[in-house]
Amino acid sequence: MSGKSHQSAVITGASSGLGKAYALAWARRGWRIGVVDIDAAEGERTVEEIENVGGRGEFYRCDVRDLEEVQAMAEHFFASWGGVGVLVNNAGVFGAGLVGEIPIEDWRRVIDVNFWGVVHGCHAFIPLMKERGNGHIVNTASAGGVISTPETAPYNSSKAGVIAVSETIRSELSAHGIGVTVVCPTFVDTHLLSSMTVTPDTPIRDISGVAFEHSRMDAGQIAEKVVRAVEKNRLYVFPQLSSKVLWVNKRLFPGRYFALLSLLYRYEVAEPLFFWLARHGMI
Repeated sequence: MSGKSHQSAVITGASSGLGKAYALAWARRGWRIGVVDIDAAEGERTVEEIENVGGRGEFYRCDVRDLEEVQAMAEHFFASWGGVGVLVNNAGVFGAGLVGEIPIEDWRRVIDVNFWGVVHGCHAFIPLMKERGNGHIVNTASAGGVISTPETAPYNSSKAGVIAVSETIRSELSAHGIGVTVVCPTFVDTHLLSSMTVTPDTPIRDISGVAFEHSRMDAGQIAEKVVRAVEKNRLYVFPQLSSKVLWVNKRLFPGRYFALLSLLYRYEVAEPLFFWLARHGMI
């Protein structure tokens, strides 16, 4: 792991869901954790949990949409800790609906948090990591950024951008001792439903709820996979079997993959099929 020399992690969106799971996974290894979020109350509770499992925690309020706030946050942790081993760009929101019906404000909200939040984190932390010649960046993307599921265009677009940024900096940073990992899960209960905006008559909220309820992997299990991936300096983490299968099928048979999706929508069987898959923990 590139950041092994400094056992500390700064995690955005760490007050709940996958971000909190990351924090606790590293805390159990005795790491110092920077809990970064806009929710101070939940963030402080996460700090308490970190300390209960053997780590050390510090809460820092930051809106990842604001570059100046992110830069100030990065400078704070590097100055007070003497370095940061791992940055996890994890803060995210969800928006769904049909293109042409999704309000542009929803597009901007999703892109600002999911994509620009990652860009701001990388922009602020990379120069500081380069100065020290080590570190690791983890970007939470989604299988949606690869497989482009219908009715989630803002979310898919933002996560595809996160994957592209991660792949790009993987090469750029290799000579500086800085590793990069991008995480691409399918459905896991990370409290995204609480921040979801959807257009009327869009079933994705109900499908997501069912998928979260029947998910075969929880946030803690995914976090453990990510910690191990960082230790091995792996670029991609597709934690669930369903995400791997969908990714491989799209890469090998892109024409057939999208032809099948189009066929499902044309004959109006996509919705019942997705509900069936969600109930059986297959998405």
